[in-house]
Amino acid sequence: MVLKNKNLDIAPCLAILGTGSDVGKSIITTALCRYLVRQGIRVAPFKAQNMSNNSGVTPEGLEMGRAQIVQAEAARVPPHVDMNPILLKPTSEIGSQVVLLGSVSENTSAADYHNKKEALFGAAAEALTRLRANYELIVIEGAGSCAEVNLMDSDIVNLRMAEYAPASVILVADIHRGGVFAQIVGTLACLKPHQRDLVKGFIINRFRGDIRLFENGIKWIEENTGKKVFGVLPWYEHIHIEPEDSVVIEKPKQVFPGKSKEPSIAVIRLPHISNFNDFDPLFLLEGVEVFFLERVQDLSIFRAVILPGSKNTRYDLTWLHSTGWTQKIKSYVKRGGYVLGICGGYQMMGDCVHDPNGLEGHPGSTEGLDLLPVETVLKAPKTTTLTRFSWQGTKGSGYEIHMGQTHRKSGKSLFQIVSRNSIAASDEDGCVVNDFRVIGTYIHGIFDNPEITALWLNSIELPNIKTSALEGIEARDKQYDLLAEHFEAHIQTDSIIKIINHH
Repeated sequence: MVLKNKNLDIAPCLAILGTGSDVGKSIITTALCRYLVRQGIRVAPFKAQNMSNNSGVTPEGLEMGRAQIVQAEAARVPPHVDMNPILLKPTSEIGSQVVLLGSVSENTSAADYHNKKEALFGAAAEALTRLRANYELIVIEGAGSCAEVNLMDSDIVNLRMAEYAPASVILVADIHRGGVFAQIVGTLACLKPHQRDLVKGFIINRFRGDIRLFENGIKWIEENTGKKVFGVLPWYEHIHIEPEDSVVIEKPKQVFPGKSKEPSIAVIRLPHISNFNDFDPLFLLEGVEVFFLERVQDLSIFRAVILPGSKNTRYDLTWLHSTGWTQKIKSYVKRGGYVLGICGGYQMMGDCVHDPNGLEGHPGSTEGLDLLPVETVLKAPKTTTLTRFSWQGTKGSGYEIHMGQTHRKSGKSLFQIVSRNSIAASDEDGCVVNDFRVIGTYIHGIFDNPEITALWLNSIELPNIKTSALEGIEARDKQYDLLAEHFEAHIQTDSIIKIINHH
């Protein structure tokens, strides 16, 4: 299967837009990227604006959304900030840090950001143009619902970008949440006629049950919209792809593990949790359970507790204090529990977090958990590095994304740094006390390294848990293939190629 227009000077675009948030746009974009590259097509993902605290680092040492890094991996191309030129990292209900082309641009309120969208659209359009000159096809992902009529005039990521390209649009709907017919028909009804013309058809996601029972539904949709249903993707349990944002871990319930008699690990679900994908490899381990916790509860039933990254360290630290989590965590440590802090979680475990310039809110200092003999000062510039390190002679790789510096007053370092952004280094990272019962690090992605994971499991007295034989991208690559095969089995891929060629 080939594109008829592969030799054009500028690549065609296919846009994957949605009837709402979390309907599966990212997953379907990822599936398309892997399917298309398996057909010999040089494809790249693109999302003009992403709002997420899940981010990663490119080979150039720049920051972009994890979802587009995943999609680039699926397309077997290096991630580049042109694939996600604008990243918004929420720091409050109405404010975000703006990352423009991989570097921090500013912290802004929603209202101020709205006033700057025209200039930002221009930057995103230029990034898309650069991508189109270097690839044979661009798969554009939208954000949320493409039919938010109150926001449509200032839209820079959904239909406006599809019109600019111009791109053929596939609309994704989620049958699992119910109301799939209203999702599709209602979305089209909110669009202007020329926008509806861009929509070539639909993919229905997350179907459970006997697909034959939905055949009449497909017929109804096609008859009432005049557009094609390209296929229905069944629910799957055998594939694991990183989720785009924290909606998948919203409002976790209290957990009382023990029925399965497997040891369990708790991750505290902070209000501004970031890079929760750090723990995806732990979820795949057999013989151990992993739970996100938000409501305060007893921790003695857990083998280890993890404090994850945060986009607003002082706010989330105050939240730990005010909710009662601080006392629960400190009591857990006194009883001999194991605690790991990563990035913002590491900063919280120290004596104090200082923000003299108000990078995350009002200037000031917040008392830490006093679990590690370290002190943190938040300050620019942001550190964004691909980092190679060594732990007890075992090498690993990960990435750093943090504002500020942490000073270790006593205790021991955790990792020896080998390089940052391919430049040799010989400094140290992290802190260890209490015979490795309490440790902290700035490095994300440590569990993508099976040997490092095994060392950590051994340190929390779980030496018999078997880790994956595949590292990081190798393990994820297998999942991308499984996703592409699932996609190809249920979607009329020939029809999708046809709309691209006929656009």
